[in-house]
Amino acid sequence: MLSYKKIFAPHALPLFSVLIISGSLLIALNFFSIKVLSSIRAYVNGESHYSKAQKDASRYLISYLYTKDSYQWYLFQKEIAVPKGDGAGRVELMSTGDVTKVKEGLRAGRNHEDDLDDLIWVFNYFQRIPWVNKAINEWETGDLMIKELDELGQEIHHTIQHSTVSPALRNQYLKKIGNISDRLTINERNFSNTFGEGSRQIRDYLVLFDIFFVFVIIVSVSLYYRRLLQNLVNVNRQYDQKNKDLELVNKELDKFVYSASHDLRSPITSLQGLINIMKTEKNPDEIQNYLGLMKDVLDKQDQFIKDIVDYSRNKRQKIVLETIDLNELFEETIKQHLYILNNRSIQWDKNWEVTHLVADRLRLKIIFNNLVSNAIKYSDTSKETIVVGIAAEPTADAVLIKIWDNGIGIAADQLPKIFEMFYVTQNNNRGTGLGLYIVRDAIDNLNGRIEVTSEIGKGTTFHIYIPQ
Repeated sequence: MLSYKKIFAPHALPLFSVLIISGSLLIALNFFSIKVLSSIRAYVNGESHYSKAQKDASRYLISYLYTKDSYQWYLFQKEIAVPKGDGAGRVELMSTGDVTKVKEGLRAGRNHEDDLDDLIWVFNYFQRIPWVNKAINEWETGDLMIKELDELGQEIHHTIQHSTVSPALRNQYLKKIGNISDRLTINERNFSNTFGEGSRQIRDYLVLFDIFFVFVIIVSVSLYYRRLLQNLVNVNRQYDQKNKDLELVNKELDKFVYSASHDLRSPITSLQGLINIMKTEKNPDEIQNYLGLMKDVLDKQDQFIKDIVDYSRNKRQKIVLETIDLNELFEETIKQHLYILNNRSIQWDKNWEVTHLVADRLRLKIIFNNLVSNAIKYSDTSKETIVVGIAAEPTADAVLIKIWDNGIGIAADQLPKIFEMFYVTQNNNRGTGLGLYIVRDAIDNLNGRIEVTSEIGKGTTFHIYIPQ
């Protein structure tokens, strides 16, 4: 099986890193720019409230000057409080920087609650940038004129409350109000224009940086995919070679099966020899002994044929996934092995936390048959009862099937070899050396894995993980 590293070669890592870094910087830059532009919008929006409130305050002050209506004075105070609140927030930002007091002032300036943090952020971190500093200076100049307008309003209110306002004095007040309003209009326009200029600079820089990073990303992706395609071409060549190797292996396997089939004549020859001996044997006990030998030869040869058939079916048949009833399949397996009990009882232990799973029935049947057959064949004759157990339980991404026995066990030095083809343990001579090899091959076909633990004299446990 070819590793993904052969496709995603190490030399492509620098290009991939550049791609990731450039993309991350592009995202960060755009996020930063959006935040700055959002803050500029908040300042421009705040300026509109500032400007409108100042103009309304001037209008109500003029109305109060003519009508002496206390309600008009109340409206003047209400509107003049808006730019005064912004001014209080600015003063607090430039002094102690108490966020609570700053926000109180900005709220009084009718700034939206969601914009307060952005307003403070720009002021704290960007006030040294020329255009931001220029806007702050305009803000400070405007606050001085607002103070001047407020003081003029207080003077007019005091005059109205304590004396008569003559036409000449009224005209003088009107000129002062108009003068302040005109200067404030220019000041407010300069403030907005300054932030407009800054936003255009940010936009221009953002476009340039976007073009640069997009260019870097396009170049990196192009180079990366060029190398990736080269690697894919190389991998395809390797796959072609492996396919040729597999064809050769299949031919060798067919040859092996063919040779093994011919080797089946060997036990036939043995049986013929035993039969010829029995023809001349008169002792009944010896005849029974020869019959036992013949049965052993036939049993072993029968198992060998079954293993070869299972191996061939496992190799050639496609995987067919279906929902399988584990208890039903295990009961079928038990029935197939009742004939080898040899008058000894078997205790079947079952624990189904999972009763059904999705897998290939043929492969699962091969696994069950071979492991149960081994549990019986390698049972401990010194024990009165053969114990064969099975359990199924869920894991994070698979079903774990455990099959255990109380047999003779497997030596620790033999455990790494038991899944090799034709490996036979020295416990007895009943195995063909194919059973566990076929089991592992079937589990590989199911994309699962198998683990084994064993202790001499106590038994063996197989852990089979079938992914779901």
